[in-house]
Amino acid sequence: MEQGGFLYQAFIYLAAAVISVPVAKRLGLGSVLGYLLAGVIIGPFILGLVGEEGQDVMHFAEFGVVMMLFLIGLELEPAMLWRMRIPILGIGGTQVGITTALITVIAILLGFTWQLSLAIGLTLALSSTALVMQTLNERNLTRTVGGRNAFSVLLFQDIAVIPILALLPLLATGNVVEVAGHHAETHNWLSHMPMWGKTLIVIGVFIGIVFAGRHLITPIFRIIAKTRLTEIFTAAALLLVIGISLLMMQIGVSPALGAFLAGVVLAQSEYHYELETNILPFKGLLLGVFFIAVGASLNLQLITDRPALIIELVVALILIKFLVLFIIGKVFRMKLDNTLLFSLSLAQGGEFAFVLLSFALQNGVVTHDISDILIAAVVISMAITPVLMVINEKLLQPRLGTREKEEQPQDHIDENNKVIIAGFGRVGSTAGRFLQANGVFATYLDLDPDNVDLLRKLGMKVYYGDAARKDLLESAGAQNAELLIVAVDNMDKAAAIIETAQKHFPNLHIMARANGWENVYDIIDHGIEDVYRETFDTAIHMGSDALKYLGYRSYQVNRSAKRFSRRDKEALFLFAKNHDTGKNRINQVREHIQELEDRIRKELESNQKDKDMGWDIESRIKNNS
Repeated sequence: MEQGGFLYQAFIYLAAAVISVPVAKRLGLGSVLGYLLAGVIIGPFILGLVGEEGQDVMHFAEFGVVMMLFLIGLELEPAMLWRMRIPILGIGGTQVGITTALITVIAILLGFTWQLSLAIGLTLALSSTALVMQTLNERNLTRTVGGRNAFSVLLFQDIAVIPILALLPLLATGNVVEVAGHHAETHNWLSHMPMWGKTLIVIGVFIGIVFAGRHLITPIFRIIAKTRLTEIFTAAALLLVIGISLLMMQIGVSPALGAFLAGVVLAQSEYHYELETNILPFKGLLLGVFFIAVGASLNLQLITDRPALIIELVVALILIKFLVLFIIGKVFRMKLDNTLLFSLSLAQGGEFAFVLLSFALQNGVVTHDISDILIAAVVISMAITPVLMVINEKLLQPRLGTREKEEQPQDHIDENNKVIIAGFGRVGSTAGRFLQANGVFATYLDLDPDNVDLLRKLGMKVYYGDAARKDLLESAGAQNAELLIVAVDNMDKAAAIIETAQKHFPNLHIMARANGWENVYDIIDHGIEDVYRETFDTAIHMGSDALKYLGYRSYQVNRSAKRFSRRDKEALFLFAKNHDTGKNRINQVREHIQELEDRIRKELESNQKDKDMGWDIESRIKNNS
């Protein structure tokens, strides 16, 4: 087998991922660092198994980034962005703006041109979304104030990559691209056109893609879905991503920008969730290939030749970003413990730095030497981040602050009831009030201290605490209770509560709330049969009232509603058993809907022929009024 062949390269990358990540996880380093170290080991400066010319490596990296941007666009929800607009724009925008300005000024003072300085500032202002979110998730810190604000900053940075990609070519001092030590002219469809012509064509292409996404993509995917072949559906999505990316390259725009635009277009499609489900398995693997490629492109010879320069850059980068983030945390009135978490978690460079540096290199904004130095500094800063988090957790937090989850001690519970309700929001409170109206009292637990304080002011007896903890459930009398109602709106927390209750209190019968079908599957996988989709009963009630308003008899409507609910629940459990088998879920659901409608319609016709509805008082009163 030729050592430079595609199969050989693919084998090396996959083997590196399979071997390195379990070892890194076992050592507590995390998967991202495992990928980076694997890339360093198989790269040209140690084993020399891949990327000796440096070009093959970046081909892998670019495709991983293209898919990363596509998934970010696909998961972009305008409603979520609107709810988080203040922390995203306020905290995120402030961080990127101030950090970019500081690094730009420092670079200019060091003698660089303002164009190169601005490119360096924009590149180093970004942090690592993959690394930070993984670290926060592993430590259960995503729901703290510091964790939520860190997520807001990362979300702003991910979105900011798009205009930065558009800005970088404007900073170029020429149209020369330095690749592997030699120069090459950039060529595309618009190479010889004037700037105003290029601008008009690029804007026209963008408008055309959005128009096609709204009016052409959905019908095409509807035709493809009728084949009931998941692999064709996935292939069509990848074809769209790669096609738009190639189109962007031909008009002189970043392919990553094209992938992001494709994701945003598909996010508005009715096939959004099916696409996300089919492509999701590629996400982790492609990101892994991207990080391995980054590790393989790390110039170890440069680090050994100029260690003092690299160390100075890493220290300066972490120190500047930490100080900026710390000041922002204090301005936005975060407590000291959350400010430290927020500042240390985002003080590194990010994976998008590799994307921006590669793009800047291709457009003649930076030189190869500067790009190598910056990449080395960013990779080392990312590797240091887990160490900073351990220092924060073990040394700083115990001395300088108490973590948010310990700010308010869990309440002492002085009552024992047959029912425990975990989560006293809009669902749990309604269920609890209904039970109490019928003489059944429950013990209410909630993890939101503000909500607990408000409910107590309203005269309700609610206890603060995490129902996923064995000691709290024990204090609430779970060993003697009969029923646990899990009504929290966080599905990860709901799963944790269910697991704790099943493990330590098998006597409890569990009823659980779910936000949607995916959450229903997760809960059913835990062995829970009483699962309640929070909008299902309301929708059935609304549909029933609509039929009554249109003149249908109450007896028919009530029977039909019960039958519909029963059949839908049967299908739900059937889908839950098969939802991991690779079947096309959209087609499965479509068949279920058609079958259910046909069955209800036949039974309705039979009832009209064989049943005497004269006793239906409600309908008669309405029709005679």
